[in-house]
Amino acid sequence: MEINPHTLHVRLNPQDPDFYKNPYPYYERLRSEAPIFYWEEFGFWCFVNHEDVSALFRDRRFGRQILHLTTRKSLGWPPERADLKPFYDVDRYSLLDLEPPDHTRLRSLVQKAFMARQINRLRPRIAQLAHGLINLMEQEIKENGRINLLSDFATTIPVFIIAELLGVPTEKSDDLLRWSHAMVAMYELARSPKQEKAAVEAAQEFVAYLRHYVAKRRQTPQDDLLSRLIEAEEEGRRLTEDELISTCILLLNAGHEATVNVIGNGVFDLLQHRSEWDRWRQTSSLTNTAVEELLRFNTPLHLFTRWALEDVTYKGHYFPFGTQIALLLGAANRDPAVFKNPDQLDLSRRANPHVSFGGGIHFCIGAPLARLELQTALPILLERLPTLKLVQEPNYRNSYHFHGLDALWVTI
Repeated sequence: MEINPHTLHVRLNPQDPDFYKNPYPYYERLRSEAPIFYWEEFGFWCFVNHEDVSALFRDRRFGRQILHLTTRKSLGWPPERADLKPFYDVDRYSLLDLEPPDHTRLRSLVQKAFMARQINRLRPRIAQLAHGLINLMEQEIKENGRINLLSDFATTIPVFIIAELLGVPTEKSDDLLRWSHAMVAMYELARSPKQEKAAVEAAQEFVAYLRHYVAKRRQTPQDDLLSRLIEAEEEGRRLTEDELISTCILLLNAGHEATVNVIGNGVFDLLQHRSEWDRWRQTSSLTNTAVEELLRFNTPLHLFTRWALEDVTYKGHYFPFGTQIALLLGAANRDPAVFKNPDQLDLSRRANPHVSFGGGIHFCIGAPLARLELQTALPILLERLPTLKLVQEPNYRNSYHFHGLDALWVTI
C-alpha cells in the first residue's frame, strides 16, 4: 500500500491476497495516516473512522443514486451499454439504490414483512432447518470424515428462509444461488466480460422465473410476501411489476449473501478463539451480544458507496456534485475510538454500535431476519457439534468488498 501524505491518494490493490484475506491492518494504517483518502484503484474518496461512516450514512446530501438528478452525459459517463441492459433494467429499480420518494414508497410496502414481531414467527422453522441440516452433516462426517459448513449449513439456512418468506420453491435454491452470485459479481472491481455475460444471463433467467410466479400468485394468492406485494400493486399503491420483480430479486440476493458470510466468518473466528466458543456454548444468555460481536468483528460487507447530490464540504474536504464516496464498514467496526480492544473477539461486548447493517434510510431492511437466523442457528450448532474443528485453513474469496470464505471444511 502506498499513501501520498500530501494528496491523500492511496494505491492499494483490492485483489492483493494479503489485503482481502485480512484488510484490518491496512485499515489501521489508513486510520493513522489518511482516514479520508482517495482510493486510486476504485476512483473514489473513502472514509474509515466510525464517526465519519456513521454520520455519512445519515447525511442526506449524499445518496445511493445520482441519475435521478442529472444525466450520464452531464457526468461525463459513456452511454449505458446495450449488452448490459437486462442487468441494469433490474438494478435500476433496486430498493438499495433508490432515493425518496420512490425509496420511501417501496420500502413502506416491504418493511411490514420484516418487522421483528413478524419475523419472530420464523424462529421454529429456522430451528427445525438447523437441526435437519446438522443431522445430514453428522451423517456426511461419518461417511466422508468432513463437511463444508459453508455450503451445508451457512448457505442453506438463509436461502431457504428468504425463499419461503417470499413464496418461491426452495427446490430452486441452487438456481437462486447461481443467479445471485452471478449478479453480485457485477459490483466487483475489474469484472471480466465472462462475469458480465453471466450476470446478464442470470438477470434474464431470474426475471423470467419470477414473472412466472407472479402470474401464478395473481391467480392463486398465498400467505407470502410475493402475494402481498401483488395485492399492493393491484390496490393502486404504485408498485409496478418491474419494481415488484426487482424488489424480490434484491430480497433474495441480499437476504442470504450477508448472513452466509456472517455464519461462515463467525464459525471460523470462534474455532480460532476456542475459549469464546466454549463460553457461548455454556452460557446461552450470551447469544444476543455474541451475534452482534460476530457481525462487528469480521464484517460481511466492507464497502458501501454513495453519491454527492449537491456540492458538499465535509471536514474541510470539498466534494462537488456527482462525486462518489465509499464508507468502509469493516474499518469503522474496528475503530478504537469507539470499540475497546477492537481486534479482540469478545462475545460479551455490550457497547457495540457496529455499522454492519448500514444506517440512515438505507439501513438493512432484513436486519431483524438476519439477527434471528444467527441467534437461532448458531447456538444449535454449538450445542449439537461441540467438538467441531477445522480440517484445513480456509481461504477468503477474492471478492472485496464482500468478505467471506470460499469454503469451511470441518469435522468432529
